[in-house]
Formats: sequence, structure tokens, C-alpha cells
Amino acid sequence: MEEFAERSFGDAEGMTREEIETKYPDRDIPNQEERSALNERVMAGIEKINRKYGNKKVLLVAHGGVINAILSILSDGEIGSGKTRLINACISNINFQEEKWLINDYNQVGHLSKYKEL
Repeated sequence: MEEFAERSFGDAEGMTREEIETKYPDRDIPNQEERSALNERVMAGIEKINRKYGNKKVLLVAHGGVINAILSILSDGEIGSGKTRLINACISNINFQEEKWLINDYNQVGHLSKYKEL
């Protein structure tokens, strides 16, 4: 779904983190998608899924920026964007209950062999 495309980094698209920090040390990147636009877009996607699938279980696969945006919105900024470093292939669980989105857990990695106790 287009609502879950990764955030556009405008003129910095395709650059490494180091290249971005060198060229845009103030992090003011021309043509970058505003965080508020990203947040609005991903939550519209979440609501679309909820309307279509209701109480069914849905697996959403997305990049970290999208996941962090969702987590930040649902936690009122306690976790997510700017606060949580997600591990690649982690699992986060949210659900819609009593007319409100809840975060059950996030950044879960127990299914990844690298993080299993030996």
C-alpha cells in the first residue's frame, strides 16, 4: 500500500547517513517529506486496514521509518521516531480495542536466531 512507503528524503534520497550529515549538517534537507505528512499518511493506511479487515489479524511489513512513525503516534511520542532504534526484522504488535489503538509490544526479536539464547 502506498501509505506505507518509506519517508521521502528529498534531495538526500540515496545518500548515506554520513553524506547527509556532511551536506546537510543542520538536517534541513530540501524536498524532504515533512514528518507530519508521513504521520498522516501512515495512520490513514492503518485506518484503511482496520476498516477493511476489522478484527482479523493482519501482517504489515514496512521500513523502520514507517514503523517508528506508527509507534510514536500511538505512544504519544514515548517510543518510536527519534527514540527507538528498531532492529531489522523485528516484530511490533498493535491492536484496535475499545475505539483506541494500543501497542502490545514492539521491537521483538526472539524469532531471529542471532538473538536466541544458546
